[in-house]
Amino acid sequence: MQVGFLISIFACFLIIDTHGTKDPNTAPNRHTAVHLFEWKWKDIANECERFLGPYGYAAIQVSPPNEHSLVDGRPWWQRYQPVSYKLQSRSGSETEFIDMVHRCNNAGVHIYVDAIINHMAAAGNRGSAGSSFNSGSKDYPSVPYSAWDFADSLCKTGSGSIENYNDADQVRNCKLSGMPDLLLSKDYVVNKIAEYMNRLIEIGVAGFRIDAAKHMWPNDLNKLIGKLNNLPSHIFGQNKRPFIYFEVIDLGGEPIKNTDYTWIGRVSEFRYGKYLSEVVRKKFGQKLKYLNNFGTGWGMIPDGDAQIMIDNHDNQRGHGAGGEILTFFDSRLYKIGTAFMLAWPYGYPVIMSSYYFERNNDFQGPPSDGNGNTNDVVINADLSCGGGWICEHRWRQIYNMVRFRNTAAFQPVQNWCDNGNNQIAFSRGNKAFIAINNDDYGLDQWLQTGLPQGQYCDVISGNLEQGRCTGKVITVQGDGRTKVTISNIEEDPMIAIHVDAKL
Repeated sequence: MQVGFLISIFACFLIIDTHGTKDPNTAPNRHTAVHLFEWKWKDIANECERFLGPYGYAAIQVSPPNEHSLVDGRPWWQRYQPVSYKLQSRSGSETEFIDMVHRCNNAGVHIYVDAIINHMAAAGNRGSAGSSFNSGSKDYPSVPYSAWDFADSLCKTGSGSIENYNDADQVRNCKLSGMPDLLLSKDYVVNKIAEYMNRLIEIGVAGFRIDAAKHMWPNDLNKLIGKLNNLPSHIFGQNKRPFIYFEVIDLGGEPIKNTDYTWIGRVSEFRYGKYLSEVVRKKFGQKLKYLNNFGTGWGMIPDGDAQIMIDNHDNQRGHGAGGEILTFFDSRLYKIGTAFMLAWPYGYPVIMSSYYFERNNDFQGPPSDGNGNTNDVVINADLSCGGGWICEHRWRQIYNMVRFRNTAAFQPVQNWCDNGNNQIAFSRGNKAFIAINNDDYGLDQWLQTGLPQGQYCDVISGNLEQGRCTGKVITVQGDGRTKVTISNIEEDPMIAIHVDAKL
């Protein structure tokens, strides 16, 4: 009896701790993060104060802050070639990183670090903090790591790299894209990584995206995460664990599943963006009407296990589960997909904020000067960005849907309506309502919004500014219905209203 009781208590604590790593650690009433891909720390700090905080964003996924290899042409992927755990990168210095974290936390916007812990650099021989290294001899003196700290002895392929993704041992023990594979089962290695991540926690970050988690054994990752400290209580409250979400690309057909990792933290649900892109593009006979059970009803992982996105820095370039993923290149369809994602109660969304790149040069780094130094982000008078920065998170149709999600919060989907094809509408309880027309003909119907009687500002076509709407005004009758008219040729064929945008 006593043994069983103790086991039950222990199991309970394990469950509580695991759930702690799935909590995004956001400030109250903020439910959406943004990936400011390749932004400098100075620009991120400014963006937190002038835009992200005031417009209701919850958090930022930042590019890897540690020292990385310097590669000719300065491609974006050099950030994913670690040289050491010094906080000196293309985005700025340790001092600038600390200032950014503090300023963003003060603005109510928390920081998630993209943690590159599966491997070390293969390209180049010098890092962004001036460290030298030799990938051939596996000598990384600024950590330090030596050949004894890598998994070569565990890999059974002739090349030493992954040759067959249907062999889980290869995927987790061999080199990814030729990069030396760290031996996370070794205490020295895992302690070095934990030391780096705990330093970031001490600075004030709220969590981590674990890059290439598919290539690490779940038990090794669990051991590592068990070594991480709680978040600073003066920022996040008592006994808060760092938010963890794993990059595990699982589109089916391989032995490694995303559910192998959900007992430790959340997982990036790559099927979400793939399936939603196919629906919005009307591929394979898909229609918006089928989205009425999107999420677990489509075979995806449970809501509380899922980090979701339309696209990320990998698949918008056609790799890492890429293909026909919606991106900023297809702005009309991208806004439709993003509006649905932010209106629909599933997962924890991360918005991609990109820079422009030529499609035939997907290695292209961020906007830079002639010496390869990243340029400042240019902010235009209309809130958009310039200088090659796309800034999808600043598109009105997206930032207003971030506010929509904050208002809808945990309200259930109600009043679902569709025309059997690509016109849908639904409410989130009595707080918010959206209608989308992705058909080749107009939508002109009386629909139930679930909202109180009154006039509302359509936050897709405009903003509520000083009590006035700069876009369409939607009138909800006493019975909760409104006349919805959306032409199929509109640039943004949807309307969205909520109680915090009521006139």
